[in-house]
Amino acid sequence: MERSAFIQQIIDAAKVKNRNIVLPEGSDERVCEAAHVINSEGIANITLLGDSAALAETFSSKGWNLDGITVINPETSDKLQEYANLFFEMRKAKGITPEQALETVKTANYFGTMIMQSGDADGMVSGAAHSTADTVRPALQVIKSAKKGATVSSFFIMDVDGVQYIFSDCALVVDPTAEQLADIAVDSAVSAMAYDIPPKVALLSFSSYGSGGKCPMVEKVQKALELAKAKVEAEHAGKGIIIDGELQTDSAIVPAVAAKKAPESPLGGEARVLIFPDLNAANIGYKLVQRMAKAGAYGPVLQGLNKPVNDLSRGCYVEDIVGTVALTALQADS
Repeated sequence: MERSAFIQQIIDAAKVKNRNIVLPEGSDERVCEAAHVINSEGIANITLLGDSAALAETFSSKGWNLDGITVINPETSDKLQEYANLFFEMRKAKGITPEQALETVKTANYFGTMIMQSGDADGMVSGAAHSTADTVRPALQVIKSAKKGATVSSFFIMDVDGVQYIFSDCALVVDPTAEQLADIAVDSAVSAMAYDIPPKVALLSFSSYGSGGKCPMVEKVQKALELAKAKVEAEHAGKGIIIDGELQTDSAIVPAVAAKKAPESPLGGEARVLIFPDLNAANIGYKLVQRMAKAGAYGPVLQGLNKPVNDLSRGCYVEDIVGTVALTALQADS
């Protein structure tokens, strides 16, 4: 699978960050090969979870070098009881017992998040052999949202003819409230900056500046715009974030259309961060662009957590894992 110029750029930037990324699925050969590629190219420091003897045999049989990769077996780690005690303290109010905490922390994704929680890793990439729920649940319980009550969401980076866009939220929040939509918009702007994508944010709708008339769907986006602007002013002033809405897609990304439909928009039809009003629109939108425009689609990347945990498709390729690790390394720096 050939690397795109965009992912190579991300990889080159990740190399200088020297981040430690956990890959908890050491039993998956694709993950092992990705760990080998990442290690040999110096993209990130890798902590690979799995049985040490089995991993040594896999790497040896393939002629891959395991030197430089930290291998940990969660079930025999000398950190297991320490992590179990910490997890019990975090979850005892939810009714978990010490015995349940120990068994939970033995599982790869929970152990990986505990490595991050203890400060020994900067991010985690999982999902090659786990469902999205099995990847996200430990992150929400252990890493948690960056701010209490804040929205954890996701985005795709869409590479359209060499131009990158952020599409959000395409995977997690089904029907966001205005408050959640505002969080998604601001977090997506910050995420865009981590990848040198201009933080020009459009809150999308079937309506531009009220052209669709009064209805709850439009009013939600209008309210989200107010909240997002206030959030930018309070938390990200001076960072160059521009947010506007509600806008139809062509008004957001086509300057000639923006000049007619929304001439006063500060985006001028050059939005690079597109915020969809709900998961239906977002998922349909990114898949249409991916398939019909043959665009690269990288994600879903999670945002709003204290540290980055990112999900893979179970049908992913080795290069998908390599690229996601590089994206995660840069996200850890934002």
